Amino acid sequence: MDALEAVGDPVRRRFVEALAAGERTAGELAGLAADEFGITQPAASRHLRVLRETGLVSARADGALRVYALEPDALAGAAAWFDGLGPFWEQRLDALGTELVRGRREQQRTATATTVAPAPTPGRAAS
Repeated sequence: MDALEAVGDPVRRRFVEALAAGERTAGELAGLAADEFGITQPAASRHLRVLRETGLVSARADGALRVYALEPDALAGAAAWFDGLGPFWEQRLDALGTELVRGRREQQRTATATTVAPAPTPGRAAS
């Protein structure tokens, strides 16, 4: 399993988001998962194990606590993959920009056409 597959699960993705803000204990992460996803501590531990095995997070013992930290280098491969998709999105965003300009231009033409020649009022005779 690689980094992208690991963060494909919403629980693991949430753990990565939480760890981006700083280190967290296993208990804190399990509590977060219980609150947001309704999963048990053993299920949270399995998700943390997957993140450790893929190298996305590291764990260290601090007395009786296990403290997790994000490993930013492990995300580099996923970031590079997403960066490779840049031209795909740029092309589509350029096309979207063109369509938005066309839509605004058409709205302006419609607004100008209706203000230049107002429709005759029904029931009134022309003089």
